[in-house]
Amino acid sequence: MNVIVIGSGAGGATVARELAKSGINVTIFEKGPLNKMEKSYQNYEVLNTGIEISQTVCVGGTTTVTMGNAIRTCEKYFKSIGINLKKEFQEIEDELCVKPLPDSHFGDGTRKLMNAAESLGFEIKKIPKFIKPQNCKPCGKCAFGCSKDAKWTTVEFIEEAEKYGAKLIDNTPVTEIIVENDEIKGVKSYDQVFNADIVVLSAGAIETPRLLQKTGLNAGNNLFVDTFVTVGGILKNIKFNKEVQMNAFIKIDDIVIAPHYSSLIVEKLHKFGARKKDILGLMVKIADEPSGNVRENVIKYSTMKDIGLLAKGSAIAGAILTESGVDPVTLTSTYARGAHPGGTAAIGDVVDIDLETKVKGLYVVDASVFPKAPGAPPVLTILALAKRLGKHIIKEKIS
Repeated sequence: MNVIVIGSGAGGATVARELAKSGINVTIFEKGPLNKMEKSYQNYEVLNTGIEISQTVCVGGTTTVTMGNAIRTCEKYFKSIGINLKKEFQEIEDELCVKPLPDSHFGDGTRKLMNAAESLGFEIKKIPKFIKPQNCKPCGKCAFGCSKDAKWTTVEFIEEAEKYGAKLIDNTPVTEIIVENDEIKGVKSYDQVFNADIVVLSAGAIETPRLLQKTGLNAGNNLFVDTFVTVGGILKNIKFNKEVQMNAFIKIDDIVIAPHYSSLIVEKLHKFGARKKDILGLMVKIADEPSGNVRENVIKYSTMKDIGLLAKGSAIAGAILTESGVDPVTLTSTYARGAHPGGTAAIGDVVDIDLETKVKGLYVVDASVFPKAPGAPPVLTILALAKRLGKHIIKEKIS
C-alpha cells in the first residue's frame, strides 16, 4: 500500500511517522524547503485578508516557529462529537515530556505579569511546553526557529519516519489530487503524477481547502484564525524581549491572555524613546467567529463579537501591565492578526469523524478539520488527531 502525505507540519509528520513505523510505504510532499532550524523565520508567508494571517512553508511547518505551547484544546468538544482523544493526548505528552518549564526559565517580566494578574484576582497558570529545559537558554527567539534544538518540532518525526523507510520530497508542491469514480488515485505536482492508495492532506487551513475544491468538494468555508493583538508599554530595562514567551496564561471565556513581546510595540513607541529591552507585553487571543472563506482569494473579517472580546481582553491586559509597573501613558496595541487558521474542512461538513472525505481514501488532518476555533495553540490537538488517524488507517487497511 502506498500512502502520500501532503505537508510536514503537526498533522502530516505525525501520521507519516505512525504509518511508516507499521511498515507502510509513505511519501511526504512538502511545498517548502528543509532549512536549518534557526532559519525557519525566512519561510514565513503573510496573507493580508482583512486580518493579517501568517503561515510557515518549510519542512516542519508552523511547529518550527511556534512558542512551543502544548495545550489540550477542544478536548471536550471533540469528545461530544464522537472523537475521544484522551489516550492520544496522554501518549504524545508522555513521549515528548510535555510540562511547564521550571522557574529558572521564567524571567523578571513574566514574573511581574504573573504577580500582577494574581494581585488583581485573575487565575494565571503556567503553560505546558514542547521545550527541553536542559537545552533551552532563554533568548526570546522561539518564533524565529530554535538554534539550540531545545524546542521540539515535527522535523524530529520526519527524521524518524525516514528511518522507517518514508521518503521526504521537499520544495515540491502538490498542485492537484487525482480522483476517479470518487476514489483516490494519487497526486500531481505540476505535470508529474504520483500514484497512491491513500492520500492524507495536511497542507494547512488555507492550502488544504484549495486542493479539496479541485476535487469538487465544498471546502473553504467557515475560516477562523484565533485573532490576536499584543498590548504593551514601557518598563525600562525589563529585558522581556530575551525571555521565553507565553510561559503562562489567563483563560476567561473565549479569551486567552499570555506574556508576549512584539517588535511592533517598539515601533509604535519610538516617540517615547522605547528600546527593545524596555517593552513589556501581553497577547490577547480570542476564539473568533468563523467569518472567513478560502477561494482563490482569502477573506477574513472580525465580527462585532470578535471586536468586543478583543476590547475586553485588551482592557484586562492594560490593567495587568499597569499593575506590573508599565507607564500607562505608553500603553498601546498592535493591529489584529491571525495565528491559527482553521475550520475550512470541518468534521461533520467536509470530513467524517475518521477524518475521511467523501472521496474514498482521501483524509484530512490539520486545523482545517476543527469545527470551531480553539482560541489557543492547536498543535497538541492536531498531533493527537493525527496519531488517532494513523491508528485508524493501520487498523482499516492492514488488519
